[in-house]
Amino acid sequence: MVFIRQISCFFFIFLLLSIYKVEEENSMKNLKKLLVVTVAFVFVLAISGCEKVEKGNYKEGTYFASAVDDYNGAKNTATAVMYVNEDGVIKSLTLDTTFTSGDVGSTKKALGNGYNMKTYNPAAVGEWYEQVGKLEKTVVDAQGVDDITVGDDGTTDSVSGCTIKVSALITVTKDVLAQAKK
Repeated sequence: MVFIRQISCFFFIFLLLSIYKVEEENSMKNLKKLLVVTVAFVFVLAISGCEKVEKGNYKEGTYFASAVDDYNGAKNTATAVMYVNEDGVIKSLTLDTTFTSGDVGSTKKALGNGYNMKTYNPAAVGEWYEQVGKLEKTVVDAQGVDDITVGDDGTTDSVSGCTIKVSALITVTKDVLAQAKK
C-alpha cells in the first residue's frame, strides 16, 4: 500500500504540473490530458485509501499472567505477556516457562537451542521456542484461543507444528485475554 501511495503522490505532482500547463497554453488537448490524469489520480487514491481498519474486542494495554505448571514432577511457572493496540487488536503475545537444571534456572525460550528438545526427543517437530512461537502466532492471528483445544495429555492438535504440552500456556493465555476483554 505504501508503493501505491507513493504513486498517488507522483500523480498529484503531475496533475499540478498539468494544470499549470493548461493555464499557460489554454489548449483543449492539454485539458483532455488533465482530465485523464485526474481520473487516474482519483482511482489510485481511492484504491490506496481502502485499507480495512481492524477493530478488536480488547482494551488497549499490556497484560501479564502466570501459573504454576507441574510438569513431570517439576514445578515451573508458565507466563504470558500480551500487547493490545489502541484499536483493540492483539499485536503480540509472548509465552514462556521457567526451567531449572540442577542449580541453574532460566526460561525455555531464553535457552533457545540450549534447551535441547530435539536432542533428547528426536521425534520433536522443533525446539521448544519454535513450537511455542507457532502457538503465539496462532493466538495473535485468531485474536484468541477459541479454536484451540487441549487434550487430556496437555497437548493440542489445533496448532500445526506444536506438539509440546500447552495446557499451562493456554491457561495463562486465557488469563491475559480475560484481563483485556472489553
